[in-house]
Amino acid sequence: MSETSLRDRLLLSTLKDDEKENGRRLLRALSLIEGKLKDVEKVLEERAHSAVPTISLIADYLVEGGGKRIRPALLLLCARLLGYEGRRDVLYGAVVEYIHTATLVHDDVIDAAETRRGRASVNSRWGNELTVLFGDYLYMKAMEIALDEGDLGVLKLLSDVTLGMTEGEILGSEKRGRLDIELSTYLEIIHRKTALLFGAACKIPSFLVTVDPSIQQALWNFGVALGKAFQIQDDLLDFTASERDLGKPVLSDLREGKLTLPLLLAMPSLSRAERKLLERVVADAGFVSVSSTDVLELVTRHGGLEKARDMLDRYAEEARGWAMALPEHEARNALILASEYAARRRK
Repeated sequence: MSETSLRDRLLLSTLKDDEKENGRRLLRALSLIEGKLKDVEKVLEERAHSAVPTISLIADYLVEGGGKRIRPALLLLCARLLGYEGRRDVLYGAVVEYIHTATLVHDDVIDAAETRRGRASVNSRWGNELTVLFGDYLYMKAMEIALDEGDLGVLKLLSDVTLGMTEGEILGSEKRGRLDIELSTYLEIIHRKTALLFGAACKIPSFLVTVDPSIQQALWNFGVALGKAFQIQDDLLDFTASERDLGKPVLSDLREGKLTLPLLLAMPSLSRAERKLLERVVADAGFVSVSSTDVLELVTRHGGLEKARDMLDRYAEEARGWAMALPEHEARNALILASEYAARRRK
């Protein structure tokens, strides 16, 4: 199976011209871990195989579908920053990616998604039952690798994070189809569903070496802030990117009854008639009687996109601040650039 290059994953060609130099700088910085990231890819491919043919078939399908591998890359960069030179960072990189992938395949079942990364989703190819079971398999495979490593601190962190992520999924499901979500609730959901795993990816290397508690906390805080920025950019891209870039239909979140940040921030300014338009989209589970163009115009006119970008910039700057608190190192420069990339990516 061919490996997807790190350069392809970073999607340099999707950046605006004035952002490409930062993209190139990030690519150069990430060359520090390119070899280990390829090793993570090999572990992902090898360890997901099973004596049950269907499991191996689905695993191969997902690995071939690629992905940016942001979480493993962050873990490897943080390990490099702390001077770790062994192989355990590669294994833990696979662990966090397995956990992330498990959440994606479960999400696709919950959302009845038909596409993922421009291809048929696992649930649309193999059905909901097998997809749920495969997601469970990935979770257990992640824990198996972590158990083999035997670090109780990492195991406790991963347990807490996966429980928090599940709680976030439940909170999000409870709010599906509702247009009265408060900002604090939204932030709690993205903290649990997205930011916790980013935080774990950055913190895990601090268990591999002796490190000052303040550095461990800065790594965690950096990851959490970066995860929130990453999720908010996802929300913005759902409104502003093309279907080709996203690999799924635009405004998918609203079709699925999810109120994401740009729309949430526009809500207080909407008239009753405008709210009725959104209620129809949710009731129709798609753009049947209301067009996606109408919704985008509405959110833009009421400042939802602009306000969401402002919040995105604040979290990206927070992440940058925590990165600056880390020891000076070429890997730290890559983390700083990652905070900029999270806020400016186009996919």
